[in-house]
Amino acid sequence: QVQAVESGGGLVQAGGSLNISCTVSGLTLEDYHMGWFRQAPGKAREGVACISWSGVGTYYRDSVKGRFTISRDNAKSTLYLQMDNVKPEDTAMYYCAAERETQVWNGRQFCSSSSFFTYWGQGTQVTVSA
Repeated sequence: QVQAVESGGGLVQAGGSLNISCTVSGLTLEDYHMGWFRQAPGKAREGVACISWSGVGTYYRDSVKGRFTISRDNAKSTLYLQMDNVKPEDTAMYYCAAERETQVWNGRQFCSSSSFFTYWGQGTQVTVSA
């Protein structure tokens, strides 16, 4: 059984930093492309950042480029999202997700649709105050 558990969310002031992580059990992480998605109340789930199995390929939505950094440690079976200079519009529930490498890495494609991802964590809430 696969389980993904996010942690590190919380309340942070605009301009501050936060690092959230996702530890996955029940699979070999290097067999999966990974991604961070978020969903704010009343809004659709959207891709934030995605990373290829090796970490070489990354993709960020325009609104977080230069502020967020996605990384992974396959040996620790953990995915990270370093969030710097956060903004109120970053407030959302953040979910990590795993894609079983069914396709060659395509960050834009994967991050544009949650349907590519098979396993999801329970989410961690990130709230940014103005």
